[in-house]
Amino acid sequence: MITDFHFIRPWLLVLLPLPVLILWLASRSGDVRSQWRGMIAPHLLDNLTVDGSKGSRIRPSWVLAGILVAGIVGAAGPTWQREPPPFVEDTAPLVVAVDLSQTMDAIDVTPSRIERAKLKIRDILDARQGSRTAIVAYAGSPHLVLPPTEDAALLESYSDALETRLMPRPGKDTAAALSLADKLLEKEEATGTILLLTDGIEEAASKAIESNSNGIVILGVGTSAGGPVKTPEGGFVSDASGSRLFSKLDLARLEEIGKETGADVATVTDDDTDVRWIAQRVRSNFAQKQAKEGDRWHDLGWWLILPLAVAMALSFRKGWVVRASALLLAVHMFSPDSARADGLMDMWLTHDQQGRIAFERGEFDAAAGHFVDPMWKGVALYRAGKFQEAVDALAAVETAESWYDQGNAFLHLGMYDEAVAAYGKALEKRNDWAAALANLAIAQQLLKAQKEKQEEQPEQPSEAPDSVQFDGKGKQGKEGTINVAEQTSEMWMKNINVSPADLMARKFSIEAARKSQ
Repeated sequence: MITDFHFIRPWLLVLLPLPVLILWLASRSGDVRSQWRGMIAPHLLDNLTVDGSKGSRIRPSWVLAGILVAGIVGAAGPTWQREPPPFVEDTAPLVVAVDLSQTMDAIDVTPSRIERAKLKIRDILDARQGSRTAIVAYAGSPHLVLPPTEDAALLESYSDALETRLMPRPGKDTAAALSLADKLLEKEEATGTILLLTDGIEEAASKAIESNSNGIVILGVGTSAGGPVKTPEGGFVSDASGSRLFSKLDLARLEEIGKETGADVATVTDDDTDVRWIAQRVRSNFAQKQAKEGDRWHDLGWWLILPLAVAMALSFRKGWVVRASALLLAVHMFSPDSARADGLMDMWLTHDQQGRIAFERGEFDAAAGHFVDPMWKGVALYRAGKFQEAVDALAAVETAESWYDQGNAFLHLGMYDEAVAAYGKALEKRNDWAAALANLAIAQQLLKAQKEKQEEQPEQPSEAPDSVQFDGKGKQGKEGTINVAEQTSEMWMKNINVSPADLMARKFSIEAARKSQ
């Protein structure tokens, strides 16, 4: 820290002689005898001058000089640590690469390796609320399940649908999965981490892990004792001799890979110890990379605001009342639970800055109330689950990010036509945006399913009925209301819970066929 200490704007330090000049001028102006010495005879001057009362030991000139020194030093920007770029997520992006090779159906851990891996993914998502996470599935070929997104519900829906039967090619190609994960992280603004959920790593993957520029975390799924491999139908897989295929987790090999490549290696646990370990490794990797690669220094000059405020209060007039008022002001300023804090914060922070503070605390409703910037206001409303209000706020911004967020909000509202149009607008402004392309494909599938469902419903009879009868008992019922937004959002989630596996199976098959051509 000492070696890194410097000033961001050192040229402002040339103003430091100014307080010294003020002290000198103040001392000269306070010496009445020196001012009149050339006009009045010395023996008369002593009898004509009256010394004032000593009063307070704190001279106004001293307070003013102190204010200027603190202000100049603060404006120069003292710093000794780096900070991530502004408006970048505080937690690192994570790519979860899930091994879907056949041996992941082994039942040496309950209910099976793949099911345990899916449970761990859910726990990891719960521990990383609001963070960008992507999912990659791989066996003999790697495939993108979801690009980096903050939508935990979408991530959980697709991770829950992962099965070994979805993979078009048998085998295990960890190196190809790492290459796909690297491409996803290249588009992120912050340094990311790749988490491998696997029951083994082949020899050819060691070099790919060692040369990877992102942090690698390996979580072994299984036990050294091993277990038989189940089939999707509930039976057991047999080897060439007709015996049950038995798979063991090679712990020694995983530890060896960790030592050779520098990757962090652990195995699944029955509690959340492994999840907390993963979260700690992701944060540690992010912090280390930011310290090495960050190009912004954290301006710490704002800490001098408090002594400046106290000094300014003392400069008005003497007395403990003013000093106590300055102290109470500082206490109220930095008390988040104070009813008066918001009003005092308006004196020092803009509404957008206050919104950013609330946003980082996870108080999205409060953040939306503070934000003036329509983009940030829309994002805060989206995080708060107020999707229609988020669309209204984001509509004022004509950027690719705004259209993308509007598309996500429309999906939650079940407005698939509008979602497709919004993603299309985002892609017009930002070509080949992987996240927008992936969400556009999902919206199109949901729109198609919605139209097919509507076509299957019987049409209303075109001819008039012979007679119409009214049921008087209906008047005895209670009047009710239906929340359309909640209903359509629930319908959308039901469609997702049913369709992800089939969507991924078709997508993976098409991708594998294209690569083989």
